[in-house]
Amino acid sequence: MLRGVQGTTALNLDAKGRLAFPAKHRDALEDGKVVITAHPHGCLLIYSAPDWTPIRDQIQRMPSLDIDSASWKRLFIGYAEDEALDNAGRILIAPSLRQYARLEKQVWLVGQITYFELWSDAGWQQQLQPKLGAVPAGFEKLVL
Repeated sequence: MLRGVQGTTALNLDAKGRLAFPAKHRDALEDGKVVITAHPHGCLLIYSAPDWTPIRDQIQRMPSLDIDSASWKRLFIGYAEDEALDNAGRILIAPSLRQYARLEKQVWLVGQITYFELWSDAGWQQQLQPKLGAVPAGFEKLVL
């Protein structure tokens, strides 16, 4: 199970769409098995397989006949791919996921404590642009 993964790393996909996972994060993956799925913000989510199972189960319990719930289920479960680190510490990013997230050669792996986000270079750069608007609930009391 992933715990405490944080930080941002610029990486490159190889010609076959494989991502060399940073050595500093490989140990956190325990058995090297991950699940990669789509996120509605245009990035990919990478979970250790044990961390994904309860999330998948929650999503699966959502009503299938509700149009909105069915759409979310299709996104999260429909795109979910089981992968494993190879002997060189790489994971394959499936073509459908690369297309969804518009991944090209340079990508950004962003640790989010219990999972990773994987962004295209353009998508990540867009995330870095300041956004003016309401402060999300809970953040108004944050002391930096």
